[in-house]
Amino acid sequence: MAVDHEFGAQHTELKLSVVENYLKFFSKALRGKFKELWYIDAFAGTGARTVRVVAKDGDLFEAPAPERVEHRRGSARIAIEVEPKFDRLVFMDSKPAHCAALRELANQHPDRDIFVVETDANRAIQDEIGSVNWNGKRAVMFLDPYGMEVEWATLEAIAATKAIDVWFLFPLAGLYRQATRKSGDIDKSKRTAITRILGSDAWEGELYSDLGQADMFGGGEKQRTEDVKGLERYVKERLETIFPKVLGPLALPRGEKPQRYSLFLCISNPAPAAIRLATGVADYIFKAGNSS
Repeated sequence: MAVDHEFGAQHTELKLSVVENYLKFFSKALRGKFKELWYIDAFAGTGARTVRVVAKDGDLFEAPAPERVEHRRGSARIAIEVEPKFDRLVFMDSKPAHCAALRELANQHPDRDIFVVETDANRAIQDEIGSVNWNGKRAVMFLDPYGMEVEWATLEAIAATKAIDVWFLFPLAGLYRQATRKSGDIDKSKRTAITRILGSDAWEGELYSDLGQADMFGGGEKQRTEDVKGLERYVKERLETIFPKVLGPLALPRGEKPQRYSLFLCISNPAPAAIRLATGVADYIFKAGNSS
């Protein structure tokens, strides 16, 4: 039974287009150079998405159009359709209904090596990714979380493979909502969430400065010194501490302020040839995305 997974807007179309273009490049460029090429989708959803298209009034040139619902490809289905084909596809999701839809999708392709993993992506990646023998294998992973779920330890585990290119849609809006302008508004749960996704509690000292008014105990409230773009730069600097190369980001949605997401490409392979290859095509893809 089909499961509706309703989401989609301009930024969804663009991010999926960017990732699809990279998957096509990756599959063609590395085919024959490695024994196996994998695609890993850590928050795969259902493999499809339902998009509600609003009604439009008619004018002199076009007839009015009623509201309609369209069913479009999600990242999992896009990856299945990439040519040359990936040798293995791994789809993860913690929601049983999503995994049921992914299994149904996998059953439509009995000739393909497709694994559906019903679990928390952080646990699966941290517990399993390091046990894979990556000799002769390369992979692309798509990290498109529903919120601030991705743990820094997960990114460290991916980077340690030295074999995975990661497209990471970072939830920038979640960060600036948690990292409130004044430090006094950051409660324990917010502080924990920020530290979990950035991998260190040093962010508070690096992103905040004293307002200059000490309280009776010698302390004082601090204020965030970075705006949204400053937070984005900080995230990239953090990613660069564990990945040999971080490209982008692409700000999403395009033209919307404040932006809500930052799409990064993180390269875990430190070999200069691998970095040059990925950088060349990624620069082209990011340039096209920024002009959309």
